[in-house]
Formats: sequence, structure tokens, C-alpha cells
Amino acid sequence: QVQLVESGGGLVQAGGSLRLSCAASASIFTINAMGWYRQAPGNKRELVARITFGGSTNYADSVKGRFTISRDSTKNALYLQMNSLKREDTAVYYCNGIWNYHNYWGQGTQVTVSS
Repeated sequence: QVQLVESGGGLVQAGGSLRLSCAASASIFTINAMGWYRQAPGNKRELVARITFGGSTNYADSVKGRFTISRDSTKNALYLQMNSLKREDTAVYYCNGIWNYHNYWGQGTQVTVSS
């Protein structure tokens, strides 16, 4: 069983920045893919950014140019740098990892962007 623990959420003003971190209990050298998802009240959970084993990344159109996903395999950590935050980025952000084609989720971290 793999555990994922997110941190770094909080309250920030529009235009500000936050960096989310996700600590994995297993080596991310063996992942199929990892990513960040978010869910706002009343909305479905949606993909924000994803990175594959080979290092390919993809982003939701709404965050392209503002968010950057990265990883540190030596620390078994995944990151999401969020710049130029907007009110519509307010959501619970979840870390996701796929090991041996099994899906794992963190508990989520709240990001609130105020105007």
C-alpha cells in the first residue's frame, strides 16, 4: 500500500503563489505516472497536471503557463508550483500516483485564493 501526503496548501491572494508538495511512501522511480488533481465544491475532480515515468508532462488548459509540475526522485516527492493564482483555482488539491497500474490518492490539501 502506497501512502501519499500533501502539504503546502493555504490561503493566498489572487496573483500570489503557492508550492504544493506530495511525499510518497514508495519509490517514485517505479511509478507509471503521478499527478495533481483538484476538486472545487459542486464540481468533479479534474486533472491539473501530470508527469509520466519518462518525464513527459501535461497540464489542464486553465493552468498552462502558470503551474509547473516537478518531481524529486531522490526524495520520493512530487511538487506543484502555482503562480499567478486566480480565484477559480480555489479547490482541494489531491496528489495521485500510479504504481503497477494501481491508483493511489492523498487526503488532499485546501487551496483558497482570495480577491
